[in-house]
Amino acid sequence: MHLPTPVTLTRELLLRWHQGDQDALAELVRQDATWIEDHVHRRLGPQLRQRADTQDIVQNTLLEVLRAAPRFLVSDRAHLRALLAKMVENALHVQARHAQAARRDVRREQPVAAGSDGLVLLLDAQPGTVTRPSLAAERSETRSWVRLGLELLDPEDRSVVYWREYDELSFGEIGQRLGIDENTARMRFNRALPKLAKKLQQLRQGQLGRALES
Repeated sequence: MHLPTPVTLTRELLLRWHQGDQDALAELVRQDATWIEDHVHRRLGPQLRQRADTQDIVQNTLLEVLRAAPRFLVSDRAHLRALLAKMVENALHVQARHAQAARRDVRREQPVAAGSDGLVLLLDAQPGTVTRPSLAAERSETRSWVRLGLELLDPEDRSVVYWREYDELSFGEIGQRLGIDENTARMRFNRALPKLAKKLQQLRQGQLGRALES
């Protein structure tokens, strides 16, 4: 009997999930939740370990980022794990920031809603290759790449770009959230944009491993 390899199994689960199979989504979480939890523990340290329900927090956050992220296919399970761990880490940073700023009534930073146009980004394909189960506008494709590229930025860079481009905050408002002045907030935004552009270039060229490392 032919058994699927880890590569084909990873792709099959992602494909089934994109086609609406919730069992495939549950299996993706089951396979990698423990590894991602360990990774996040090492990265976030005591801040996360102080919470008794850490396992549930990580698993629930993993489900949230999977559902909100652009649809993608990747064959390398290690790359998938690293990508999902980065997404979870960013989401937990957002949660922690809101908890700290609750008394200031800061608006909740929401993930950009996942599209329903059937667009699937191939992260380990030839440069720029994309499958479209239904025709998708070029603008929608670009938005999907940008949303995924944002998840590969460091949390602070991601937040600055997110607040400016999606929440449409002024640099003064961004500075207030970060405890810095307006000009410094503008400089951080301007420094983050080339980093995002580099991530996008690497993703479009099928270099997910490099995008995760840099």
